[in-house]
Amino acid sequence: MEHPETTTARKPFTVQYLFSSEQGAADRLIPRWIVLRALGLIYCSAFVSLLFQIRGLIGPAGILPAARYLEAVAQSFGPWHRLWFAPTLLWFGGGSHTLMAMCWVGLAASLLLTGNVWPRAMLAICFVCFLSFVGAAQDFSGYQSDGMLLEAGFLALFFAPPGLRPGLGYDHPPSRASLFLLQWEWFRIYFESGLVKLLSGDMQWRQLTAMDEYYQNGPLPTWIGWYIQHLPHRFHWATAFATLAMELVIVWMLFLPRRWRIVCFLIVTPWELGVIFTANYTFLNYLVLTLGFLLLDDRCFRRWIKPRDDIKPRSGPLSGLALAFNIVLLCLVGYVTTVQLMAMVFGRLPLPMQPVTMLEPFRIANQYGLFAVMTRGRYEIEFQGSRDGQVWIPYPFRFKPQALNQAPGIYAPYQPRFDWNLWFASLGSWQQNPLVPRTEQRLLANDPDVLALFAANPFRDSPPRQVRAVLWQYWFTSLEEKRATGDWWTRRLLGVYAPVLERDAAGGVTIVAMPDELPVHE
Repeated sequence: MEHPETTTARKPFTVQYLFSSEQGAADRLIPRWIVLRALGLIYCSAFVSLLFQIRGLIGPAGILPAARYLEAVAQSFGPWHRLWFAPTLLWFGGGSHTLMAMCWVGLAASLLLTGNVWPRAMLAICFVCFLSFVGAAQDFSGYQSDGMLLEAGFLALFFAPPGLRPGLGYDHPPSRASLFLLQWEWFRIYFESGLVKLLSGDMQWRQLTAMDEYYQNGPLPTWIGWYIQHLPHRFHWATAFATLAMELVIVWMLFLPRRWRIVCFLIVTPWELGVIFTANYTFLNYLVLTLGFLLLDDRCFRRWIKPRDDIKPRSGPLSGLALAFNIVLLCLVGYVTTVQLMAMVFGRLPLPMQPVTMLEPFRIANQYGLFAVMTRGRYEIEFQGSRDGQVWIPYPFRFKPQALNQAPGIYAPYQPRFDWNLWFASLGSWQQNPLVPRTEQRLLANDPDVLALFAANPFRDSPPRQVRAVLWQYWFTSLEEKRATGDWWTRRLLGVYAPVLERDAAGGVTIVAMPDELPVHE
């Protein structure tokens, strides 16, 4: 009996062939099963992290309250346009109970998806709940990883088999269009990241010195990264070259015959595992690693699972309507992502851009570009409180580098959004990052939701009278310093980062002092 990959290649290249499950990719059932289970676990990690943070981030007494943001959106847009600009369930209420319910529902759906229970419905619930957070989270949802998950989650709605307990979905193979667009997302994450490295003009990439201090200067380093950082320059030169080679050349193997795709998988998978252990990029690398399984087919898993050739694909009574729906949405995503990629190379094109604008709020057709410019130093914002304006006590972080003798941990796929945002804020000014003075205000009130973002509260009995944010520059210690002191870090105080705030007698907040003029930090 001929293998499905051989026989399906002879079918006519029609709309049914591309978008219908009846003529779907019958040789990708096991990779689909793996990807959907992994996608459930990734969604699970996203909702678990939000359970512990969402009230402090965007709750009513949080740093950037969602309700206040949506009020501003409502004042700027009409009743229907505002729903499109900020697609979120929080329009029905942004209270703490609503936020927590949204996270719990999303978490339950992600676990059911992982268990292969009604995957299409669970994917829809996960997508709506996560989009509802992203649509109202403002600065706390500006990460490319959020767009990657929403795009993959949306496309998976068309990729997943129907039914309550579909198993491998023998009778409903994935449509070729949905399979390709998920592969296309995987390809674009790599290739567009390689393009921006060249197009940015960053000399660190052109001189292949970009990795020399990469492990130290990223958002949340790991203890493994500390050791990798101390390898010779030739190793870092080689990894910078390998990064560009993989992103710009190797990923093109996706479009080559089967044997080349398997080789590509065997190259990129260990690479992603290396990134996971040497840097905390939340669920980003787990998602990219997961999508890489779509380079494989069922024959790669014959040793463990025997494929069945006795089941023929079938379609339901609404297949015609569903087919038209799939064609419109998948073609729209394909068009937008292709235009965005072409625009990176050729600039603005004389093509309709309304679809790009239309899909932008939903983050389902994104443009990617990781590490276009490498940071040249590691800077850390530290919040400090005082009762007398003389003695300042720091608020300890849960995940960020702070104590010099504390080893950098491995936290991914957990995403500490507050800690991540402070890393980005440290590279700019406080005027560009209103979450810093807003956090100072909440600390003056001893707000429990915001304090839950920290490891402890040094002012349990009563709130501090003053709060300030200072900026440190951090470096990894050398091998000799580590042996002598046991410290993983060394640091230097650069000055006060944001206005020093104080509670007055009436309970209001006043500015005591403006920040220092800090040296250039980027």
